Amino acid sequence: MKPEALLHPTPAGLFCPVGGFHVDPVRPVERALITHGHSDHARAGHTHVLATRQTLDIMKIRYGDDFCTSEQEAAWGEVIDVGGVNVSFHPAGHVLGSAQIALEHKDLRIVVSGDYKRGVDPTCAPFVPVSCDVFITEATFGLPVFHHPHPREEIGKLLTSLKQFPDRSHMVGAYALGKAQRVIRLIRDSGYDEPIYIHGALAKLCDYYESQGIVLGEIRPATIDKSSPDLFKGAVVVGPPSAFQDRWARRFNEPLIAFASGWMMVRQRAKQSGVELPLVISDHCDWPELLETINEVAPSEVWVTHGREEALVRWCELKGIPARPLHLVGYEDEGD
Repeated sequence: MKPEALLHPTPAGLFCPVGGFHVDPVRPVERALITHGHSDHARAGHTHVLATRQTLDIMKIRYGDDFCTSEQEAAWGEVIDVGGVNVSFHPAGHVLGSAQIALEHKDLRIVVSGDYKRGVDPTCAPFVPVSCDVFITEATFGLPVFHHPHPREEIGKLLTSLKQFPDRSHMVGAYALGKAQRVIRLIRDSGYDEPIYIHGALAKLCDYYESQGIVLGEIRPATIDKSSPDLFKGAVVVGPPSAFQDRWARRFNEPLIAFASGWMMVRQRAKQSGVELPLVISDHCDWPELLETINEVAPSEVWVTHGREEALVRWCELKGIPARPLHLVGYEDEGD
């Protein structure tokens, strides 16, 4: 059968007509398979949701217990029959619980990778290559210019700044799910054992990571009033980037604004955001990792979703691999 008969784009997202389900739909549907908990992939309001246990738990934390009508847990590698299609979930290495979803029907296998990365990250299961006929890959950083440095080097910049500016509060912007916990763990693994303060928006997710065996060290709430800014001299404060644009951040002691994101490679983005210390730490593949993954998976065909689709499609074509962009809409870079 042709791959398009098993999976194709619709306004609601990727749809499997054989099994009667969508993958990461952007609007409420009857049956949804979810790759991971970021809000551009995991939305509330679906009738039935199939995902990993950790993704289901994260959706409950973010949307409440009634985020869907019914849920079903998928264990790693477990084959589940969904409307006659064999479905299995495999680690994507993006955030806790993130999965690639393999669909098999009539000797055809399509792998929807969701968002993924290849670098070592102790806060989630590492990416596992899955051989397939069609590999659907993101291309968030799908341009040859994107070569991300080692995250430990970037954290080293933060620790150096703490020594250079011991009186300043170091405010690290990091997305609430995945990036914040990864940054905290990277700081710990670099030898920093002082308390790390977090914005309230991170508390439930950090608690959940701890419950899953991800050690984050001593975490304290970054609660401040006008009389206590000196308590945060030389402290590391982690919060969502949006919080650093309001008065909350300005209450701290000479705040030095950092931001952990793959986009910090683009100096203009850092400058426009008022970031004094850009930290190039991404939860997506850079250009070499995208190419490495395609070579390793060795698909017969590649479909490219959100991001810089054209460059990756062109690279595949030059390598003799049929490829096409899917032009899906509604997916941003929350976990970059």
